[in-house]
Amino acid sequence: MIKKIVVPLDGSKLAECALPYAEELAAKCKADVVLVSVTERVQGFRLVEDVSQPTEERLAPEAVGKMERQAKKYLDRLAKGLEAKGVKVTKEVLLGDPAEEIIIYTEVKKCDLIVMASHGRGGPSRWAHGSVSDRVFRAVCVPVMMIRAPGCVPGV
Repeated sequence: MIKKIVVPLDGSKLAECALPYAEELAAKCKADVVLVSVTERVQGFRLVEDVSQPTEERLAPEAVGKMERQAKKYLDRLAKGLEAKGVKVTKEVLLGDPAEEIIIYTEVKKCDLIVMASHGRGGPSRWAHGSVSDRVFRAVCVPVMMIRAPGCVPGV
């Protein structure tokens, strides 16, 4: 029984190709959809207000989080569209390596299905860029519905 569907999104239109499939499955199975975006934490510094200290001692580490905020806004926008169609949506912004975080999240949160798009890269391009979808597919124990990239030419 499918109760929780994970849809990994990277901000690209290609990744969003998985949304109609997840939406239809969620409607038919009465399942929840979890929109997941994985980003890296950006580290920055800020000046502490105490002007009695030298400038270099007033720098305090601070997680800037700009990418996290952008990912959250992106997921909020996509969630509104699904929620308007009656789909129950959860949004998660994770930090780290995309494949690893998707794999861990799926296992820990006991998700039933992953619906994700594949860039459809082959040959040297795949070796150079790696494949998040392939790494996820090989590592999880739940079904993975892979949506091919529009215009993908098989075997290339």
